[in-house]
Amino acid sequence: MTDSGPKFKIFKFLKIMFSSFVITVLLLFTIASIRTLSLDVNHQLAHWEKTNNISLVIDRHQREELLTHFKEAIRIPTVSFSETESNLTALLEFDTLLRKAFPTVFSSSLVHHELVANYSHLFWVQGSQPDLVPYLLLAHIDVVPASESDGWEAPPFSAKEIDGFIYGRGTIDDKSPVMGILQALEYLLIKGYAPRRGFYVSLGHDEEVGGYNGAVSIVRVLKQRGVQLSFVLDEGLAVLDGVISGLEGPAALIGISEKGSATVKLSVSMVPGHSSMPPSETTIGILAAAVKRLEENPMPRLFGHGPERGIFEHLAHKFRLPMRFIMSNLWLFSSLLGRILERKPDTNAFVRTTTAVTMFNAGVKVNVIPSLAEAYVNLRIHSAQSLQEVLELIQSTVGDQRVKIELLNGFDPLPVSSADEKSFGFQVIKKSVLEIFPTVTVAPGICIGNTDSRHFRDLTNDIYRFAPVWFKPGDAQRFHGINERISKKNYEELVVFYFTLIQNSDIQKLPEPHSPVHEL
Repeated sequence: MTDSGPKFKIFKFLKIMFSSFVITVLLLFTIASIRTLSLDVNHQLAHWEKTNNISLVIDRHQREELLTHFKEAIRIPTVSFSETESNLTALLEFDTLLRKAFPTVFSSSLVHHELVANYSHLFWVQGSQPDLVPYLLLAHIDVVPASESDGWEAPPFSAKEIDGFIYGRGTIDDKSPVMGILQALEYLLIKGYAPRRGFYVSLGHDEEVGGYNGAVSIVRVLKQRGVQLSFVLDEGLAVLDGVISGLEGPAALIGISEKGSATVKLSVSMVPGHSSMPPSETTIGILAAAVKRLEENPMPRLFGHGPERGIFEHLAHKFRLPMRFIMSNLWLFSSLLGRILERKPDTNAFVRTTTAVTMFNAGVKVNVIPSLAEAYVNLRIHSAQSLQEVLELIQSTVGDQRVKIELLNGFDPLPVSSADEKSFGFQVIKKSVLEIFPTVTVAPGICIGNTDSRHFRDLTNDIYRFAPVWFKPGDAQRFHGINERISKKNYEELVVFYFTLIQNSDIQKLPEPHSPVHEL
C-alpha cells in the first residue's frame, strides 16, 4: 500500500503530460489545416481605375521588322571582358542600330535622349502630370563573352533561327529587354500615346563587369537632378514553367531583393624548398585543408529568416499535399523545409549564404615546394546576414593564422522591396503580367545573381527584377552558358508586356486593398 501512492501520482502526471501533448498536437494540426485551406496571398486583382489602354496587335510586317531589328542587336558583339576592356566598336555600332530601329523614339518631342559615359543611354519620357512620381525601366547592352568552340548549336553572334528559337549571346541577358522596351515605346508613340506619369529608360553598357561606368554614371546624373523614383524595373527573374518541382502551372517570380556578394582571397606563404626535402606541411597542403574546412562547414541555415518565407507562401496554394501543408505553415515547418531545400544546389541558394571556391593557384615547377598558394572564394550572401558576419564566419571556420584572408570586393544583401497590395510598382508589374499570361501565378522572388539595379537604391525604396522570359527545365543553364536562346513568340510577348506596363503605370493610385490575410 505504501508504494501505490507515488506510483499513482507518477502515472497521473504522465497521463496529464500525454493528454496535453495530444491536445497541443491536435490544436497545431487544426490551425495548420485551416491555414492550408484558406491561405492564398496571390489574390486576383481588384478593379483598377480606367486608363483607356491602347491595344497592340502586331501584324506580319511589324513582326518581321521587330525580329529583324532584334537579330541585328544579337549580331553586334557588345562584349564586356573586364572593367577596363570592352568592345567599344560594337557599342558604337549598337548606338547606330538603336537610332535606325526606333526613329520615333529618337525624334519625338516627348522623349529626351542623352549619352552617358559615352556608351550608355538615358531616355526621359515626359508625362502630362508632373505631380506623379516617375519610374525607371532598366536594361543593359553588354554581354558576356561566348565562343562557338564551347559547344554552341549555332554561332553565338549569328542570331540563327532553329525550331522557332533565336540563338545568340544576349537573347536572354539582356538584349531582349533592351530592344523590347524601346520597341514598345516606339509603337506607343506611333499610336499617339502620351504618358500621364513620366518615366526613364536606362541602358547601361558595362553591367556584366559591375556597371561602374554605365549605371553608376547614370545614377550620378539623376542624383544631380534631384530625381526620386516610384520604382525601378530591371532584369532578374522570369516565368518558370516546370522548373519548380511539384508546382502546378507556371509562376512569374518578381525579384524583390538580391543576395549580397563577396570575393575573398585565401593565401599561404612560406620559404620555398626542394621537393626532395619537403616540410611536414606545404603551402598547398595548408591552404587545401582550409578550403576543405570551408566546404565541409557551410554557412548556417537561414531559411525563414529572410523574404523567402513570403515567396513560398505565395506559391503554397499551387502545390499538392503534403508540400502545400508544409509551405502554408512555415511558422511551424520552416526548419524542415530548409533541410529539404538544402539537398540540391539550385534550392540550397535560398537557404544560406553559399560558398564556392572558384580558383586555386600554386606552384611553378614539379620539383619545387611553392612559396605561395592562393584560393579565391565567391560568396552569395543571404538576406539575413551581413558581409561582416560572413567574413567573421570564414575567419573562425578556417581557424588557421597561417592562412591570410583578404576581402577583394563585396557588398551586403540589397534591401527588400515591398510586395504587398499597397505596393505600387509590384502591383503594376503583376497586373501587366496577368493581362498577358492570365494563368500564371505571380509571386515575389529573390535574385541569386546581381544586377545594375543595386546602384539605384538611393533613388527609390522599390527595385524589382523581372522580365517575362519563359524558362523551362534546363533553360537557366543557358544564362551565361551555351545555346542561349529565346523563342520568337516570347520576344514578341516581351514587347507586349512593356507596351502594357507603360500604360498601366499611368494610374494615379492603386485600388483599395483586399481584406488582409490572417497571420500566424
